Amino acid sequence: MSCQIDMEYDERLARFRQGHLNPFNKDPGEKVEKGGEEEGDLSVKVFPNLGLYTDSLYREVNAHTDRVMDLGLAEDHFSKPVGSFVALDIENLKRAIDEVKQVILDLPEHSEKQKDAVVKLIHLRLKLQELQDPDEDEPDIQILLEHRFYKEKSKSVKQFCDKCSTIIWGLLQTWYTCTGCYYRCHSKCLNQITKSCVRSKVSHQSEFELNICPEVGLDRQDYRCGECRQLISLRGVPSEARMCDYTGRYYCSSCHWNDVAVIPARVIHNWDFETHKVCRYSMRYLTLMISRPVLKLRAINPLLFNYVEELVEIRKLRQDILLMKPYFITCKEAMEARLLLQLQDRQHFVENDDMYSLQDLIDIATGRLSCTLTEIHTTFAKHIKLDCERCQAKGFVCELCKEGDVLFPFDSHTSVCQDCSAVFHRDCYYDNSTTCPRCPRLSMRRQSHIGPTHPD
Repeated sequence: MSCQIDMEYDERLARFRQGHLNPFNKDPGEKVEKGGEEEGDLSVKVFPNLGLYTDSLYREVNAHTDRVMDLGLAEDHFSKPVGSFVALDIENLKRAIDEVKQVILDLPEHSEKQKDAVVKLIHLRLKLQELQDPDEDEPDIQILLEHRFYKEKSKSVKQFCDKCSTIIWGLLQTWYTCTGCYYRCHSKCLNQITKSCVRSKVSHQSEFELNICPEVGLDRQDYRCGECRQLISLRGVPSEARMCDYTGRYYCSSCHWNDVAVIPARVIHNWDFETHKVCRYSMRYLTLMISRPVLKLRAINPLLFNYVEELVEIRKLRQDILLMKPYFITCKEAMEARLLLQLQDRQHFVENDDMYSLQDLIDIATGRLSCTLTEIHTTFAKHIKLDCERCQAKGFVCELCKEGDVLFPFDSHTSVCQDCSAVFHRDCYYDNSTTCPRCPRLSMRRQSHIGPTHPD
């Protein structure tokens, strides 16, 4: 009996499916054509609650659509932001370019004002090129306030916008990175940027703030953020005030993300390498400046060499390397081996012995620089004294005692004449009361080349 009922049910279900009555393919109020009258009757018999089910289904679909709209998912994230950040049209840009050209011609050559005018001309021409390219909604390159923004291809979601402080959803949103200062932002935030590129400041003004946390107070800032001018207070209403230990100014939470950095002033005056909280702008500036040799320690704080032994050791190694440099410049084997390129990351080490970068001081404190420089010093000395016959031939013999091995100016037990650069044993040079024996010979040789003078 049950088998018969099952077969009857299967037969009715098959006849219903042949009628193609799919409630998702028809409007709720659409009437069934006469040709489907028989199938419609069957559907009522087999599925007596089909009408109620269809009505409730459409109500759920409509409610779901409303919820989607409420969540903002219908927003077009790929549309170009309203109001381009290029305020000038093509004709005005052409006129501005002509005016800047004339200004460049009128200004004195090689002056700072002329250089700034040339930079402005380049930016105007790049903006004109962007406006004259109507086929691309989102250009790969954007120029704004000396920033050079490149459209990012990465789909990473671990980045934050430096302007609005929200996450950059790489899968849904277009975003840009400045190649100069690594400022990141949404494409919709480009026209809201008010701060110029940090690299332009580094190029025009390569120096650190050397006063320790020069705090000015909120009243001097009119209780506004030092960058975006938003109202701030220490109570956090309407926005929390956060102090930058580098500039001594207060910033809002959008401009100050509690990043930490080593402060140059604290290093130079206190030999303190503890990190302190800085604003975003200072963080980018310190990052770009960390490898620039702009700190002349003997002029800023000469007493530091009396208390930090590592500084004295590094200074001696640098002085020796400067004495070795003439050997390498005139040595074919050293030039082919490119020995001096071992210091390519610290080019100032082969130019002087008194300029330091912030990274140099950090590496001195950790001991990393001492190990690296000692190894390079050993390699250089080995080439001059052992490996290369040409360099060995440029050594000196002590003319005061005429004994001992060949001497070089970078040897620890030697002294160098300041006038003729002759090299002697240190003990011989300071114990001998006579003058350098080489200086009179050189003086007589110069006079013999000049010859006697005759009266007119």
